[in-house]
Amino acid sequence: MKSICKALAVIVMMGIFAAPVSMATATPPVEDQPHMKAALEHLRAAKAELEQAAADKGGHRVAALKATNDAIHHTEEGIKFANHH
Repeated sequence: MKSICKALAVIVMMGIFAAPVSMATATPPVEDQPHMKAALEHLRAAKAELEQAAADKGGHRVAALKATNDAIHHTEEGIKFANHH
C-alpha cells in the first residue's frame, strides 16, 4: 500500500508535465533525463502493482490505473519532446 501511495503521489506530480508549455518557456533539450526516466520506471512499477491488486476498491483501483497509464504516456511524450527539441 505504501508503494502505491508513493506512486500515486508521483502520478499527481506528473500532471504538471501534462500542461502545455509554450516554446518561449520550454527548457533546452536534455539528452540524459535521469529524473524522467526514474519517474517512468516508478510509474511502470505502480502500474504492475495496481494490476495485481485484489478487488476494485470502489472504482478507485481502476481510476488509479487509468491515471498511471496517462502519466506513463505523458512521461514518455515528455522524454521524446526533450530529445527532439
